[in-house]
Amino acid sequence: MATYLISGIAGFIGSNLARELVRRGETVRGFDNFQTGKRENLEELKGKIEFRELSLLDATGVKDVCRGVDYVLHQAAIPSVPKSVLDPVTSHESNITGTLNLLIAARDAGVKRVVYAASSSAYGDTPALPKHEGMMPNPISPYAVQKLCGELYLTSFSRVYGMETVSLRYFNIFGPRQDPTSPYSGVLAKFITQMLADRPCTIFGDGEQSRDFTYIDNAVNANLLACAALAEKVNGRVFNVATGTRFSLNQTFKMLSAIIGYSRNPEYQEPRAGDVKHSLADISKAHQALGYQPTVGFEEGLRRTVEWYKQAVLTMTARGMPS
Repeated sequence: MATYLISGIAGFIGSNLARELVRRGETVRGFDNFQTGKRENLEELKGKIEFRELSLLDATGVKDVCRGVDYVLHQAAIPSVPKSVLDPVTSHESNITGTLNLLIAARDAGVKRVVYAASSSAYGDTPALPKHEGMMPNPISPYAVQKLCGELYLTSFSRVYGMETVSLRYFNIFGPRQDPTSPYSGVLAKFITQMLADRPCTIFGDGEQSRDFTYIDNAVNANLLACAALAEKVNGRVFNVATGTRFSLNQTFKMLSAIIGYSRNPEYQEPRAGDVKHSLADISKAHQALGYQPTVGFEEGLRRTVEWYKQAVLTMTARGMPS
């Protein structure tokens, strides 16, 4: 049995990773400063994990929490293109300085492998599709630059210090526990909660922008495969984590409307600065090196996510909380 450290464990992806590792009987340690993570995401994990409230910028604390760890799953970040455009300094500190702090701590603690939550935003708006790992990065937003810098740091630590690292470029991860209340959250979480409440939905741009939407279970599986894969196949490398399919926001809106029974039309506004027009992944390298293949398709993922949010609304209503 191994010990896993999850940075950003109270976040959407981090908490889903923790649940799966606990289900598998692994030892789980995690930390979060709740800047974007939610305490309620850890409620059902109490007594099952070791948790510390900690910032990535606390280098001493990060060193301490890395001791005795086998694998680090680095999910902590300010994961937002719009936020990075509005406040590039704060997101830089978390996404670059924080990542460097964690890498140094993992190196000094003798961690076996660090798996990093990279981003497909590194590809930018390059027109060629699908996006493959051999393409020249072309980041648009400060967030994309920061996540690409994290990848480069991981590769550097692999080459210079001999520490095993893997970077996973996530493509639009969605699913249960994604925060719909944040102005920077994923569009699907917003659409679903707005539709369930029969409120208007906003699409920025013409709605023809497309995404390789990837259900959370696929991302969790990719992380755990990245921990177990042979070093000679994955060390220091970058892999896409996606489904290899894409849907426009207009298509997605129609699919969700049909699932939920929503009758309103979307409201269109001006495109947001830094947003990429189209995104589609080539996942062949992840399949070859990690054995990765998506297990949950887009429409099934939508149905599972809608059902989770329906139950969450019922729970909040039963507790007398505003939904």
